Parts: sequence; structure tokens; C-alpha cells
Amino acid sequence: MTAPFPTRKQEEWRYADLDALQPVWEQFAEPLTISIGPGESFEEVWLPTGDDVRVKRMSIALGEGAKARIFVLNNASVYGRIELEVSLEADAEFELFAANIGSGQSTNEVVTKVKHVGQRGRSRQTVRSVLGGKAVGSYLGKVEVARGAQQTDGEQSVKAMLLDRGATANCKPELEIFADDVKCAHGASVGELDPVQMFYAESRGLDPVSARALLLEGFVMGLWDGVSDETQREAICEAARDALRRAAK
Repeated sequence: MTAPFPTRKQEEWRYADLDALQPVWEQFAEPLTISIGPGESFEEVWLPTGDDVRVKRMSIALGEGAKARIFVLNNASVYGRIELEVSLEADAEFELFAANIGSGQSTNEVVTKVKHVGQRGRSRQTVRSVLGGKAVGSYLGKVEVARGAQQTDGEQSVKAMLLDRGATANCKPELEIFADDVKCAHGASVGELDPVQMFYAESRGLDPVSARALLLEGFVMGLWDGVSDETQREAICEAARDALRRAAK
């Protein structure tokens, strides 16, 4: 049985392009569920598919001492949604490095729910958005710390760069903590390219589009430094450069 179609009354679907989602909903109504056993490691790089609409929904259960790292480039031309629900047992670690890069009238979003259910868990979420034209980029992320999950260490870092006045960034990091011995933090900021840096780049002979693309690479490309597979790292870097060039025009 297909899950009910979402509505904007649901907070996690508040900024979604439901018109674009409707035709493909049956394919993605049920998230992919995976379990990472105690002490095991998991790493994936999610590259653009080239589809106008791209949806990826996954639920990950991390056993005791397990580790997971996910690197994401989200830049569908119409609608892209990356949705993750992660649970961490004792001493588990989760890291997400994601970028929304949008141009035209695209909508791209990263939606996460990270649940610390065991002690000494560690989670890191780093999300960057670059938005041109009338693009929309969103991050909605909730970190839940259960009552017994003492010594949890969780961070969310969310930054967005708007290239045009018509672009929109939505940033909503959220913490829900029921333990008293934790280290959790989140931060979100939205800004524009520094005109002084633009002037400096152009004074060195770069045209405005190339100057913007260079500065934006510095904003985004560090996300991929930790990719273990060199081929995968080169692939996501090249795809990000192409997306940034389109957004910078």
C-alpha cells in the first residue's frame, strides 16, 4: 500500500515542490531502509542523476560503534529532495556533507532526522546552498537526543549563498534534547558574495562569471575532501563545478 501523499501542513514537506513530486510519488513513497552492524563502516557518494526530479529517501540504523558518512550533491533542475532518518546506538558516528546548488526555478532540499538513542554518539551535518535565479534551497534538520543518550556530541552547520534577489534559502536546524550531559550545537547563516572579494578576483583578470564561480568553489568544494574513493571524489567535484557555473551565470 502506497503511503499517503504529503501535504505542506507537515513541517518536513513545508517547502517541497509537491506538484513535481506527485507524478513520481509511488516510486519513493517508502524510504530505503538499511542497517549498519556493530563496528561496521558505511560510506556513499550521491551524485546527480541528470533527472529533472530526483528524490532519495533513506533510513539508516547504526549499531554500536558503527560509522556512516554520506556525501551529497543535490542540484535537480526542477525538484530534488534528499531525506535521511538516522538512528545511532552507543559510540556510533554519522557524518553528512551536502550541497544544494540551484538555478532557474528549481527547488532542492535536504531533510534530516538524526536520533541519538545510545550513549557517546557523534553526529556532524554540514550543508551548503548556492542559489541563483529564482531557485529555492532548503535544509530542515532535527537532532533528537534520547533521555539515556548521555555524552552525545552533535553539530549542524548550515550556510547559504544567494546569487540573485529572486533566490530563496530556508534553514531550519533543530535540537530536541532529553539528556543533560551532551555537547550539541547548530548554526545557520544566509548571505551574498563579498563584493570586495569579487573586485579582487576581477582585478586579477577574471571575468565576472569566472570570478563568481571561483569564489563559490571555495564555499562548497571543501565538503568533498573526506571522500575516500579518489574517483568518486573527482566525480562529485566536477559535477559541483558544473552546477556552480550554471548558478553563477
